[in-house]
Amino acid sequence: MISNPLAIISIVLGVILLVPMICRKLRIPSIVGFILVGILFGQYGLGIFGQSATIATLGKLGMLYIMLQAGIEIDMNDFRQYRRNAVIFGLYSFIFPFALGLLTSRLLGFNWATSALLGAMYGSHTLMTYPIVSRYGVQKNAAANIAVGGTMLTITLALLVLASIKSNFMLEANIGTLDIIFRIILTFCVIGIVFPWLAQRFFKRWTDPTSGFLVVMTMMVISAYLADFAGLEGILGAFVCGVALNRLVPNLSPVMNRINFVGNNLFVPLFLLSVGMMIDVHVIWDGWTTIIIALVMIATKLLGKWLAAWISQISFGLQSLERQLIFGLTHATAAGTLAIVTIGYQAGFFSSEILNAAILMILILCTFASFVTEHAAKELSLQEEARLESDKEDDSWLVMSVNQDQRTQLEDLAQLSELHAPEYAHEADWTEAQNVVQETSKATIIYHSVQPLNTVSRLLVAIPKHAEKEHDFISCFGLVRRLSSQVGAKVVFFANTDTQNALKAFCRRKGKYLRASYREMSDWEDVLMIAKQMKADDLIVLVNARPSTPSYNPLFERVPKMLDKFFNEHNYILVYPEQEANRGAADILHSDQTPASMTWSIVSKTKQWVLNILKKIQMR
Repeated sequence: MISNPLAIISIVLGVILLVPMICRKLRIPSIVGFILVGILFGQYGLGIFGQSATIATLGKLGMLYIMLQAGIEIDMNDFRQYRRNAVIFGLYSFIFPFALGLLTSRLLGFNWATSALLGAMYGSHTLMTYPIVSRYGVQKNAAANIAVGGTMLTITLALLVLASIKSNFMLEANIGTLDIIFRIILTFCVIGIVFPWLAQRFFKRWTDPTSGFLVVMTMMVISAYLADFAGLEGILGAFVCGVALNRLVPNLSPVMNRINFVGNNLFVPLFLLSVGMMIDVHVIWDGWTTIIIALVMIATKLLGKWLAAWISQISFGLQSLERQLIFGLTHATAAGTLAIVTIGYQAGFFSSEILNAAILMILILCTFASFVTEHAAKELSLQEEARLESDKEDDSWLVMSVNQDQRTQLEDLAQLSELHAPEYAHEADWTEAQNVVQETSKATIIYHSVQPLNTVSRLLVAIPKHAEKEHDFISCFGLVRRLSSQVGAKVVFFANTDTQNALKAFCRRKGKYLRASYREMSDWEDVLMIAKQMKADDLIVLVNARPSTPSYNPLFERVPKMLDKFFNEHNYILVYPEQEANRGAADILHSDQTPASMTWSIVSKTKQWVLNILKKIQMR
């Protein structure tokens, strides 16, 4: 065994560097490679690492990180659409393995308490293969959302069974029921209410991504501690922390980049190494009892989780690859299993054979799950790329700012909105910005920022009449949907009835779901009414239009003065859809048919002229 810390660190860093490269050559998931190296270098192998407390501690951080990442990367718009399915799947994913676990455990001659603990172990899962899903970019897939959402329920149910056994048979039995309830309420209040409030205020004041990363990681560790304090498990606390900070840490933000980099390149490999270090392969030769129990465990877990995935596929109309993704995500297990078997062993419910069989089960299921998840995620990723090629919502955008020193804010907007090939023209005044708008037919954004986008809580979107008839309206809708998805902000559309109907159809599209509320706005003059409803953390989006387009309104010319006067203390975005090719002003003038926009312009000016006369008469 090597005792020099620097030597251990050198070996670990070398392993983290080389294992992924070797695994790519061998075409096996790197998860498998790290676990095998952990077995080889651990106390039951060559003994190089021995029982390293450093690796064990950092490995635990890796498991917490996986759960945190799963919570942060949930697309809340898609999750709202699939939350009912996620709850149903969570019940499937716990009940089927739990029931099978009770049956097989009783057949093996175990008592009811031991059988219940084993059933809870089969019912839980900890998303060990989620980094594979994230790497292939399919975390927004319906199956991934359902699996991640159901995870919280399965972990909670498993830990409730564990807590019940502990309260009756363990040393914690002297803790009263009211104390346990108080601790649980306190934990969820701190994680779900206090932490988001603190994080939002921090991100408003400090925009440094490194500081933001440290804040998130600190909250993750505190959340895990509070969950342990409440009698639950740290992994549940980390997952809830990720969900609570979801809208404040967009997936494409610099803070998330640092979380992914440090986690994927340090914490997760160390966690996998620590899992491998606990596996004693010598138990295979210690007798048939351990092997038989391990085979029963593996079969029970696989069958129960496969049944849950299969019934979910039928219930929710998923394709076979999505069923495979759910199955791959939910039959791997580590932290939950280790917690249950450790407590069961310490309490005398589990024998050493059960403990060793559970460790062996972890190795086999993690390896199998890695291959299943890798295959499903890769194929779904290819499908998604093909779909995006045939369903683009935007080509390129011109992004401008009317503020000075807004280059960073413009880049954040472009990144969080996933704009394709954005061009930047910053530090333009309103006159220059309007000239640019008139000189180009490209989709254009004028952005005014007073606070970071990840601290915005609502998007108020004002849309004029006939905007749905614009050539590029779908791109404007896509901009709002992606921005809402990234920052987790609620969307409120202000539009007339016809435009609202079109928006509702867009919001219901499969894979592009957007949960929004609607307010009636029959005339563009009503935009000023929005100013009275705005809160400090709101962002207003005004969908504008160029002359000679279906939704153009002469009142658009007054928008700059209106924004400066009534919305200057808020973030706002002025959006101009791309103008249809070969449909410029020259074409309109030579057209035999008077376009709707010109007709509307005449009607609007006449209406305004009449209103001015009436005002003068009233003043007299």
